[in-house]
Amino acid sequence: MQTIAAAVTMVRDDPVFLAAWLRHYGRALGRENCYVVSHGREPQVAQMAEGCNLIGIPGDPHPNFDMKRWRLLNGLVQGLRGYYRHVIVGDVDELVAVDPASGRGLVEFLERRPAGRVLTPLGLEVIHRPELEADPVDTRILGPRRHLRLAPHYSKPCVISTGVKIARGGHYTEFDRLMTPENLYLFHLKYCDLPTYSAVMDDRNARAAATGAGVQQAAIGRHWFAQARSDDTALFAGFAELPMQEGFDLGWVRAAMKASWRPREDTGFWQFDRPDYAVQYRLPDRFVGMF
Repeated sequence: MQTIAAAVTMVRDDPVFLAAWLRHYGRALGRENCYVVSHGREPQVAQMAEGCNLIGIPGDPHPNFDMKRWRLLNGLVQGLRGYYRHVIVGDVDELVAVDPASGRGLVEFLERRPAGRVLTPLGLEVIHRPELEADPVDTRILGPRRHLRLAPHYSKPCVISTGVKIARGGHYTEFDRLMTPENLYLFHLKYCDLPTYSAVMDDRNARAAATGAGVQQAAIGRHWFAQARSDDTALFAGFAELPMQEGFDLGWVRAAMKASWRPREDTGFWQFDRPDYAVQYRLPDRFVGMF
């Protein structure tokens, strides 16, 4: 009998996000079902991920880093499918979670979903409002941070239980049906803390520069390059300008995703529209302490 779920990520120089990833999936799935690819074989990653399945790979800079990364992650996901009903895959700053209002944990939620499908959680971005939230995020994130913005770009098809290829970046798959269950969310943590954001971006800018390639030549996200980076403090101050929405009923977002579902030209992948919703929500109390 297959174990219900595993989680897979790749990490380098992201200790704050790795700590949150390990807290969340270690508690939800068990560390024995967590797979961490250590890009560069950092001793800190090995120490933090004790009890998980650690895969070390060389950390040499490469202009096609993201292509190589997703080729490896695709292979791991498909290999692990032989042992798990569902495999959750994503960046270390992306956490799939179930609304506590459902009364189920992540394993219980996925146990009710048969194999042979791809699930797309609704993307939510945890944002730091520095003028309101002074507490650090060293031991938990949800609680010290209580503000969210909609992130259609991070509504990723990332819970895999069938033989599909995942596109670079994890934003698309070859699965031709959109399954975005109520109560299933992907929390993106990139903007959850201003000091952490600045440190991570400094490191990514340095790694992008080390490849010797420019934005046009490298298969790396444009945001990794220093020339595409805005002022960090001004960026976070701008979150205060997003209109606050009442409640937390996001069914309309899932409906919009389904209404725009279509093939991604002739690539073999499928997509939905990803508009920029310039609004924010306050995280309901029931989520506090989840990770």
